[in-house]
Amino acid sequence: MSSNVLFGTNGIRGIANLELTPEFATKVGLAIGTYFGQKRILVGYDSRTSSPLISRAVIIGLASAGCDVFDGGYAPTPSIQYAVKHFKMDGAILVTASHNPPEYNGIKVVGGDGVEIPREEEIKIENIFFGEKFTRKRWNALGSISIFPGIIDVHKDAVKKHVDVKSISKKRFKVVVDAANSVGALITPYLLRELGCDVVTLNAQLDGNFPGRLPEPKPETLGDLASTVKAIKADLGVAHDGDADRCIFVDESGKVCLGDSTGAIIIDYILQKHHDGIVVTPVSSSKMVEDVITMRGGKIVWTKVGSTTVSKVMQEVNSIISMEDNGGIFYAPHQPVRDGPMAAALMLEILAKREKTLSQLVAELPKYYIIKERINCPNELKQTVLDSVLKQTEKLNSLTLDGIKISFEDGSVLIRPSGTEEIFRVYSEAKNEERCKEMAAWGISLVEKSIQSLNSKKK
Repeated sequence: MSSNVLFGTNGIRGIANLELTPEFATKVGLAIGTYFGQKRILVGYDSRTSSPLISRAVIIGLASAGCDVFDGGYAPTPSIQYAVKHFKMDGAILVTASHNPPEYNGIKVVGGDGVEIPREEEIKIENIFFGEKFTRKRWNALGSISIFPGIIDVHKDAVKKHVDVKSISKKRFKVVVDAANSVGALITPYLLRELGCDVVTLNAQLDGNFPGRLPEPKPETLGDLASTVKAIKADLGVAHDGDADRCIFVDESGKVCLGDSTGAIIIDYILQKHHDGIVVTPVSSSKMVEDVITMRGGKIVWTKVGSTTVSKVMQEVNSIISMEDNGGIFYAPHQPVRDGPMAAALMLEILAKREKTLSQLVAELPKYYIIKERINCPNELKQTVLDSVLKQTEKLNSLTLDGIKISFEDGSVLIRPSGTEEIFRVYSEAKNEERCKEMAAWGISLVEKSIQSLNSKKK
């Protein structure tokens, strides 16, 4: 958080009780309450040790500005987002740091449509915050604060309306759910049991220390899930991040599938079902996704990285299905936001209808090798490093929608600064494994040389 910017790519993020203090969170809540006016605001949070503390501080600020606050308690992000629209709330606050390590927390602002507010609206809140243009209501006009249970059941029932429950139930799938010691445990195991699945859970107790694994679901953190799926001969493994808006799958052999592959499978199924359509996806997604969309007669719309951007563009172009390479699935007939439980239910319908295993479905996709790397970089150096990389690659075929994506005849390299962490991300892909490694190494060297050059100049 800089001196005049609160929001990053995905809300406000910081280390709890150090950067994200109760005093700071109360002031943020007051700014958000001032922005909304005297409205009905829902608040929910993930299992982090600091979430009850931060959420209560935000609630105090909201009520001080005159908002009537409804405390939804521990809840997945997509459950809160669905409830906003279902219960005709004016907005919501999500206290979560999603996939970040346990010491972090965050604050996200959702509009009345259940989608996180766009950047131009965040700027309005920042102007209120830094200009201290707060609305503080008199003692007899303060907003009310009340407990608001039941939103998870409403969300669960909504998901079931969008899948073929009968077809899934007939298969009696055995599924292992890894809930990351967080709020996905409150919905996905119950949802899948109601879909007729035999469910085994891992890390299903809420614990903000994340003792089972770190909250970002990726191959290196999902070893227990993979081995359990294989050991008990399960049909599928499902892993959520800290707030359950993302879903990474493990196939029946115990192999962790990348989000590009499973996203492409879901997109292929939905486009075939609806014959064609527009798919929105960030520049970080694989060309494999584009190949699948083109094969089904659909149209791809590339965006900057960030779930809010994907949601807003989805609404603008009337997209039915969209995805992110990190396991985010956006299914518009349900809601145009990332929804982990919805993604899990869709995948089960696909397995039931296609009568194939997940590994068989992955094998049918266009084959690309993908490498995803990260390089530490302080926030204050990010723009200068990016400018240096842009200059070094200015004569190459590139897309600068978000960072820089350099395309070659046999693959591509994406280099972009993270909006939530002090890192650069380097993604490479190619149809040849050695070429993919070569391009990844080249992309990493561009970033590392730029950082080293800046550090040497400082000395």
